[in-house]
Parts: sequence; structure tokens; C-alpha cells
Amino acid sequence: MLAGLRALETTGAARLRAISSLYESEADGIAGAPRFINAVAEVEPLLPPVDLLDRLKAIEADMGRTGGHQQSREIDLDLVSYDTRTGVFGPLILPHPRFHQRAYVLIPLREIAPEFVCPRTGTTVGELVAALGPGSRVERVSGRAIG
Repeated sequence: MLAGLRALETTGAARLRAISSLYESEADGIAGAPRFINAVAEVEPLLPPVDLLDRLKAIEADMGRTGGHQQSREIDLDLVSYDTRTGVFGPLILPHPRFHQRAYVLIPLREIAPEFVCPRTGTTVGELVAALGPGSRVERVSGRAIG
């Protein structure tokens, strides 16, 4: 995961600003899969949104990702938000259409960007975390990498 984020810098796609602690969670929608390790990174993008998404997918492929969305996978890099942009940009929907339902995104996001406000709804990350259901659990497994 950290290697994938570092690849963003080395390929000129983005500059890393902060990386959250690592969090462990159940595999979302993948029965019987091992638990996933998750983190959120804040970056300064150096590419437009769709080009950044293309770079993320290329990094995943370079790191051996073969599984689809409903399979275990080596790495999964998502673009959750890009400044205040909202809408559909080719294959990309901003902000990510389900980020607000995922504790494994919201908890690390709140850690590194407690001031984050969803550009679509105006809801703060704190409010989004408070709205998570009781089954939404993540467990912190390491301290912050940078930030």
C-alpha cells in the first residue's frame, strides 16, 4: 500500500501530504476473504482527475492487482475526492459514490483531514463517521506513516 502511494510521487502523479494510520477491516462484500488493511492519503494532485485515476489503475496493475471488485486483491487505490469537484468525469464519479458508507475510508480520513467536508452534501467527516451503522468497524493497527 505504501509502495503504491510512493509510486504516485515517483511517477509525477501527485505529492504526498499525509498518510493515515493503517486500519484493519472486514473485506467489504467479499465472503470468506482475509481482513483488509486500509489507509487514506492526502495528496496534492499533479494531474487532472481522470488522468490521476488512470495512473492509480496503472500502479495497481504494476503491483500485481489481478482481482476485481468482488475478489481479494493485492492493492486497491481509489480516488475518493478531488478538491471540490462533483459529478461524473468519464469513468470517475466525484466524490466516490460510496465513501460515506465506509468506515475504513471515513475513520482514516478523519484522522488526517478532520476539517474535510463532502463537496456534494456539505457534510463534515465527523458527521459522516457519527452516521455510520453499528456494524461499521475498523481497528487501528499502526501509527501514522507521514503527516
